[in-house]
Amino acid sequence: MRARIVQSEKQNESEDFSHSHSHSVAHFDFIYIKLNYMFEFQKLEVYKKAKMFHCECKKLILKRKLDNNVKYQLGRASFSIVLNIAEGSGKFSKADRKNYFVISRASIFECAAVLDVLHDEEILHDEDFEYLLKRADELSRILYAMIKNLSESFK
Repeated sequence: MRARIVQSEKQNESEDFSHSHSHSVAHFDFIYIKLNYMFEFQKLEVYKKAKMFHCECKKLILKRKLDNNVKYQLGRASFSIVLNIAEGSGKFSKADRKNYFVISRASIFECAAVLDVLHDEEILHDEDFEYLLKRADELSRILYAMIKNLSESFK
């Protein structure tokens, strides 16, 4: 990882500190230019698509007047998709990876149910509902294939 260090002048903090000490303090902030590493799960297309889906759900949560329980549930479930893909990818056994991907897929179903209810309540318009449901379906299909692949390798 490459980083560059930039000295920032925080006069108030330096002055406060120097009143009680005879030397001055330099303050540094780290600014990361480019990461030269990536976790394996970050390279997975399903992970990238899950992150995008979570961001779309968060936008919905922020834009619409939703009940706090609905906000919490949709935010938690969509984030769970991303986190379980990442965590499952770090497991060594195929059975463990499969279990996390199954949980991730179940969270997609949970999101789809929330979206369905919001659509029925006319909080979510047809176009937005179709768009988000299509994204959820795509994620579900990818995870299903991954789960099936891991299941077949047990035989």
